[in-house]
Amino acid sequence: MLPSFKRRSILPGFGPTLGFTLLYLSLVVLIPLSAAFFKTTALGWEGFWRTATEPRVVASYRLTFGAACAGATINAIFGFLVAWVLVRYPFPGKRIVDALVDLPFALPTAVAGIALTTLYSSRGWFGAPLESLGIKAAYSPLGVIIALTFIGLPFVVRTVQPVLEDLEKEVEEAAASLGATRTQTFGRVIFPVVFPALLTGFALAFARAVGEYGSVIFISGNMPMRTEITPLLIITKLEQYDYAGATAIAVVMLVASFIMLLIINALQWWSGRYYVVR
Repeated sequence: MLPSFKRRSILPGFGPTLGFTLLYLSLVVLIPLSAAFFKTTALGWEGFWRTATEPRVVASYRLTFGAACAGATINAIFGFLVAWVLVRYPFPGKRIVDALVDLPFALPTAVAGIALTTLYSSRGWFGAPLESLGIKAAYSPLGVIIALTFIGLPFVVRTVQPVLEDLEKEVEEAAASLGATRTQTFGRVIFPVVFPALLTGFALAFARAVGEYGSVIFISGNMPMRTEITPLLIITKLEQYDYAGATAIAVVMLVASFIMLLIINALQWWSGRYYVVR
């Protein structure tokens, strides 16, 4: 009998499961995205470039990606603090606070948009004091950042929280016994472990914010060249039956989002290798 050179896996069913995985990804992700690229071919390169670089469209890119990056950065900072408090400190009502973190997941985005607009309008609980200070929250780019921060917070907290729970306190106590200050313990013991998860949470919050629509259209005011986000512009072109123009803008959003997520994943991979080597 000839020896078999086929390497057998310990886990059975690799072939069928891989086939179902590729089929599912093709039906749900690859084919729809390919259709978007195919639809833009009706415009031609000149038409695509003209549609994707209109001043109104470029202004929406700037607001969408800028606000998404700002919201994800805010969530990376304060989401880490929320996760730290939930993991490290016992306090009354801790389970309620922990459940409230997931509220943006369960709350319909339109409801969130209406609630935020009510709170941050010129007569709202938060908007009126800000208005007296000369800060306009609702119907401004700041309102877009507020909405995107609201919907992105759970991604950072739920990504960082399990890592902090697995981080044993004995490691910090050992660092303190060796003479490390709290700042040194955080910078050399805690942060290197949490940083890859923090980058993942940032990437998830950013990706979620780029495609957000329901919670933003109410608080932004939808003013062209000022507070109009790109998803709203895509919906506007679809309502005008300009399907090729809508897909052209969507393709630009898709490519830009993919590049930024690829960069973030590369940074996450590099940080993991860097801290392991150190």
